[in-house]
Amino acid sequence: MLKVSVISPEALLFEGEATSVVAPAFDGSLGILTGHAPMVTLLGNGELRLEGASAGGKRFAVDGGFLQVEDNNVRVVTEKAQAL
Repeated sequence: MLKVSVISPEALLFEGEATSVVAPAFDGSLGILTGHAPMVTLLGNGELRLEGASAGGKRFAVDGGFLQVEDNNVRVVTEKAQAL
């Protein structure tokens, strides 16, 4: 299980658990599952998808920022985000 936080300058948009995260990295789509290697990447523009557990099927439109993965914790810090 992944612990996920989605943060924008205006608010904490989501904090909970997910089984998978699909994010719009600056150079293409990025999928994250439990046990993913530690990483930091820049985000582009597109749809952030959180699946399973408390996330249900949450979707956000994001515009820039970064994503960090470490020890099954996923932190998405975005310049702009809107729930879809």
